[in-house]
Amino acid sequence: MTAYTTTSLKAELNERGWRLTPQRETILQIFQNLPKGNHLSAEDLYHLLESQGETISLSTIYRTLKLMARMGILRELELAEGHKHYEINQPSPYHHHHLICVRCNKTIEFKNDSILRMGTKTAKKEGYHLLDCQLIIHAVCPACQRALLPI
Repeated sequence: MTAYTTTSLKAELNERGWRLTPQRETILQIFQNLPKGNHLSAEDLYHLLESQGETISLSTIYRTLKLMARMGILRELELAEGHKHYEINQPSPYHHHHLICVRCNKTIEFKNDSILRMGTKTAKKEGYHLLDCQLIIHAVCPACQRALLPI
């Protein structure tokens, strides 16, 4: 996993026969400047861009998010809200995983280097190039457990 810059994204896109469009560059910059721990859905990104005066269609946003996730630039997350969220795919030591409450959607990010090491080792052993390694744990948080207790 490498941290992407506009230059490295342009080079990789060109290598694959694609180009760095202004929309792709804008979306990359949004994710690069997103505060740590924040995730955006396609709709969240659309509204954020709209509030900044950018006019990128929702379909272009969906295609760009999928492309950047396939390239390993973004992490595609299946959080508890029922739709995908995205965040920049940070290399170690920023690599993290998610613990999600399935009742209230509270999400906690946590580090566990052994998960990344195991993913890296397995990918290398099989001849794969690792783009991302993530663990998402779905659980019920303490507050929701208390709310479920009979009175």
